[in-house]
Amino acid sequence: MTLLAWVERSFGYVFAQAELCHAAVTHRSAGADHNERLEFLGDSMLNCVVAHLLYEAHPEADEGALSRLRATLVSGETLAQIAAELGLGEHLRLGPGELKTGGFRRASILADALEAILGAIFLDSGFDAAAAAVALVIGPRLSELPAADTLKDPKTRLQEALQAHGLALPVYTLIAAAGDPHMQSFTVNCEVPVLRMSAMGEGGSRRRAEQLAAAKLLELLAAPNIRKSHMSAAAFRAGHVAISGPAECRQIDPGQCPGGAQGVHRHRQAPNHAASDLGRGQSPRGSIGAGRHARPA
Repeated sequence: MTLLAWVERSFGYVFAQAELCHAAVTHRSAGADHNERLEFLGDSMLNCVVAHLLYEAHPEADEGALSRLRATLVSGETLAQIAAELGLGEHLRLGPGELKTGGFRRASILADALEAILGAIFLDSGFDAAAAAVALVIGPRLSELPAADTLKDPKTRLQEALQAHGLALPVYTLIAAAGDPHMQSFTVNCEVPVLRMSAMGEGGSRRRAEQLAAAKLLELLAAPNIRKSHMSAAAFRAGHVAISGPAECRQIDPGQCPGGAQGVHRHRQAPNHAASDLGRGQSPRGSIGAGRHARPA
């Protein structure tokens, strides 16, 4: 199937300017006429259209809930999944290096190309045509979205749980960064010093590794049989603390906190002033709702 025929089948759109379509699927490794500017345009247009779709579909949702829902729909992970389902990888134009390393399967390249195609449609026919294409490929996922309250990312949930009990913010330490620049792997340690607990996370970006580490620490805090270690009860304001895990809220005895490693080069997660909700189970998400970076008081 030709590229133009595939676009017509997948996006319900016929390009008048074929060169725009070809540029949209061209990675920068394949030549100067690549898709990065189209990706920039498509990203902005996509956010606007998805915001409108959510505004219409969730009339009772507040700004925070709508933002979390939108972040889920326009995340790189979701866009890469849609691109893979549509078979976009088969039509990418990649340089020799990216072809050799499987770039046609790489999530970031797929997500960027999908946004670039939407940007190309916008340039070719205007906002309405691009909005129709977005509704066609993303619209069906509106009904599959979980409740907005479950979409807070692990870093935010861990932070809110600790702040609700007057405990210090978690400390994230970069342990290692390995691999080539285009395929790096980061290892991060998440530690709550006052609880003497820590967990490690590994991901394709430092942010992703931090989220995974926070998610593991939430699971650890929710475990019913955490082993005892030396821990002062003064760390807890009421003699115990409830930390929300992935599926439920559990009580943790002040003396039941395993030891954790401390790092040297650290940065602290910034405060997030959203209200804590420790009684609701929440599933980890990797890239949503990170707090602003600031030094805690």
